[in-house]
Amino acid sequence: MFTGLVKDVGEIYERSEGDDSVSFGIETSLDVDDFDAGESIAVDGVCLTVTEFDRDAGAFEVDVSAETLRKTALGDRRVGDGVHLERALRVGDRLGGHFVQGHVDGVGELVDRRRDGDGWELDFRVPVALARLIIEKGSIAVDGVSLTAYNVGEETFTVTVVPHTSRHTNLVDYPVGRVVNLEADMLGKYVQKLADGEPDSRVPPTPGRH
Repeated sequence: MFTGLVKDVGEIYERSEGDDSVSFGIETSLDVDDFDAGESIAVDGVCLTVTEFDRDAGAFEVDVSAETLRKTALGDRRVGDGVHLERALRVGDRLGGHFVQGHVDGVGELVDRRRDGDGWELDFRVPVALARLIIEKGSIAVDGVSLTAYNVGEETFTVTVVPHTSRHTNLVDYPVGRVVNLEADMLGKYVQKLADGEPDSRVPPTPGRH
């Protein structure tokens, strides 16, 4: 579990291709001395497992499975790219963003960006099925960053990136056309599931018995 409050923008220094997977080596200013092999870390909003880490180099490695490559935008990330990093939430930590699982619901595309006072407005296009999970003034994780969605349409939504967020993430540097990982608010997804209705889960009667 994560909060969507990015703790560092790491840099991919190595990308290794497997038969149907990818491994990334990522440099970070996070305290690698405190890392444990097997712990979870969100990389651009995707929950991955730390497989190795190098305290001297301030770096770690993660594997990205074929399924994750199909469902997220991580396959587009290359050596030299910056990625948003957040370690898993610990019991007792402050919850300043919203509950983020690191389980991406789908990908979207940045279609416009513009100044908004001291901040920026970013417009994204998303598949219709994903847009139905995004609620007006609800939380949305964009590449792992907790933001508030508004102007939610059938295939679009807008977020505002305030100066603090722009200083601590890569969001305002994204070019139009950038593909991003999106995770809708967990509560909104539960509400949508209930609204859609569930199949009858009662045990059917045994044939021949009345």
